[in-house]
Amino acid sequence: MIAQTPIEPRDASRLMVVDRASGAITHRHFRDLAGYLHRGDILVTNDSRVIPARLFARKTTGGKVEILLLRPLDDRCWEVLVGGKRVRVDTRLVVEKEGIQVSARVVQELSQARRVLEFDQPIASLLDRLGHTPLPPYIHRPLADGERYQTVYSRADGSTAAPTAGLHFTPELLLALRDQGVMLASVTLHIGLDTFKPVTTEYVADHPIHAEWATLSPEVAHQINQAKLAGGRVVAVGTTVARTLETAALRSAGVTGSLREASQKAAEASAWRPVAGFEAPTDLFIYPGFRVRVVDVIVTNFHLPRSSLLMLVSGFAGQDLIRRAYEIAIAEGYRFFSFGDAMLILDE
Repeated sequence: MIAQTPIEPRDASRLMVVDRASGAITHRHFRDLAGYLHRGDILVTNDSRVIPARLFARKTTGGKVEILLLRPLDDRCWEVLVGGKRVRVDTRLVVEKEGIQVSARVVQELSQARRVLEFDQPIASLLDRLGHTPLPPYIHRPLADGERYQTVYSRADGSTAAPTAGLHFTPELLLALRDQGVMLASVTLHIGLDTFKPVTTEYVADHPIHAEWATLSPEVAHQINQAKLAGGRVVAVGTTVARTLETAALRSAGVTGSLREASQKAAEASAWRPVAGFEAPTDLFIYPGFRVRVVDVIVTNFHLPRSSLLMLVSGFAGQDLIRRAYEIAIAEGYRFFSFGDAMLILDE
């Protein structure tokens, strides 16, 4: 069921439409999305762009090492994943490609294969020449065009995985939505590899979800508030947008610090209130029992079993309905995961 290659054109993918009010499930194509959105709705996308975060290095003492950049700690230090033997503190690595050479030293060992590397120079501006686009671990075929793992509206470098719900949009579809009166807005959430990490704890609430950097500008917050007050719906393109907007709602309600407790106590909290802009990491974990405050409609892909992403959509639409939708998707031959088909969850 796992799609190994993207479909062409982007909006030719299939679209399962799930009505969480009636439980009705219908089958369309993504190009039909405009028929389900109305004038006054606001479509919110994640404009984060995947960086060429995969580097091939060698030890100065011999041996190959693969590096996956996770997040910058400063200009020269990065938290990374390493693939290779005996990559310990003070191990020195060399990355060389297209006549460019940089060296790095392991300065700290974190859990499992995570390390902190200190490069001999800032490398962010060199990644287009040094790095390779990292694909999810379940994609085994090389990608001829790296831009097919980017959304057409990506602009803010920082992710190690794409916000894949947005891969279905074409410029033409976005323009058609705008022309019919749907407002377009964007947030930024930089996605880390923990998005693929399965939930292995006995209790869902004990899963250590990784914080990811998110930004919602005051201008977009105002747009969302105005749309809601005018009766429009907030359409989140992907789970990353849903997490960002629901984080904004909790922050505006006065919740500070970690949002893990907010995840568990969300059912007791008040309903929608105006959101405010913010720029901070979010560790919000949404699963069944969470009360959604901002998002009315979600565009999403079909997610991995036992993933926090699958739990988020189950929290939005209900576990029984999502289970049934997935059973139907399997029976109908839908394509799954990053390059797969899409689902539209609405409440008509």
